Amino acid sequence: MSSADLASIPGASLFSWGDAMTWEEYELLVQRTLMPFDGRFELRSFAYRHPVRLQEHWPAHQRKETSVQLAYIQWGDPDAPLLICLGGIANTARRWDYLALDLSADFNVICFDWPGRGMSGWLAKEGDYTLEANVEALAQLLDHLDRPTASIIGSSLGGSTAMAFATAHPGRVEKLVLNDIGPYMPAERRQRRAQAVAHHYIFKRPSDLFRRLGASAKNDGPVTEDELLHNTYFQTQWSAEHGGRVYRHDPRALQAYAASATDSIDQWDDWRKLDMPVLVIHGLMSDALLLETVQQMLEKPGVAAMHVPETGHTPALSDAYQIHFVRSWLAGHGPEAPFTCLLPPATPRHLFTSAKPAA
Repeated sequence: MSSADLASIPGASLFSWGDAMTWEEYELLVQRTLMPFDGRFELRSFAYRHPVRLQEHWPAHQRKETSVQLAYIQWGDPDAPLLICLGGIANTARRWDYLALDLSADFNVICFDWPGRGMSGWLAKEGDYTLEANVEALAQLLDHLDRPTASIIGSSLGGSTAMAFATAHPGRVEKLVLNDIGPYMPAERRQRRAQAVAHHYIFKRPSDLFRRLGASAKNDGPVTEDELLHNTYFQTQWSAEHGGRVYRHDPRALQAYAASATDSIDQWDDWRKLDMPVLVIHGLMSDALLLETVQQMLEKPGVAAMHVPETGHTPALSDAYQIHFVRSWLAGHGPEAPFTCLLPPATPRHLFTSAKPAA
């Protein structure tokens, strides 16, 4: 049943809507979105060891290797070609469910929870949350999987990490999909995002959650209401202490991002060293991946681009058109010229209608 039919759910007339909706009613709505994924994946983890060389911000006498469990979702045949999905600054591994379910027919899809996000453990200090730590975590994930190489899909922070990883570990990335991220992002855009994510939000009612996360999802394109419900559920968790839902991440991880967002992202040196095929997915309304940056990226041999209309930062990669193009490109069948994908038909909104655009 699609989100367009929410109002026709059996017994839906008994539901409260708007500010009157209860958390019990929210849970009932969410359960519908979980059904397609039941029994299709496994939640796993490994012991990440945070090395002393990444602890320069620690007092010298306190520096020692620390360990924390990092979580990932495994889809498909473990012996199939490996595809790792890396999310953005505030994403969890379950954001990839729609893409992973489809691509798991051809790949062993691994969706990773960054340290301090989703089901992964939290690092010891705020200063541990760095791009270098993400690169190290990704290297240890590959070693844990006992796979020398993988293809990678990286959204935003995930793409930045993937480029840095490919430079630090030559030959380990087979193909790279960069979802609305490139070697350059303006400092002004990073600062706006930092201000939006660094707050500690407490959602006392489902309607508070719909307004806030619905606003954040405005840039994801015309996603369905089921997808929005699914993402809000896994991006947050219930807090008995606060009497509501809170984001499923270590607040210090987002504060560390905010502290680092004073400068523009400049990874052109990493970009020039990449030697694998690259697909750039570009939200045509994005202020994070600028069109002029995409044009510069396309000057590099072996780079293709998919433009996504009516979408900013970042495309959700959850509808059939986008998934089909990504699968075709990974299989070596995508067009060489830049391509603008189709959009799915728009679906009515029943829950997220009052959301306002976010920075």
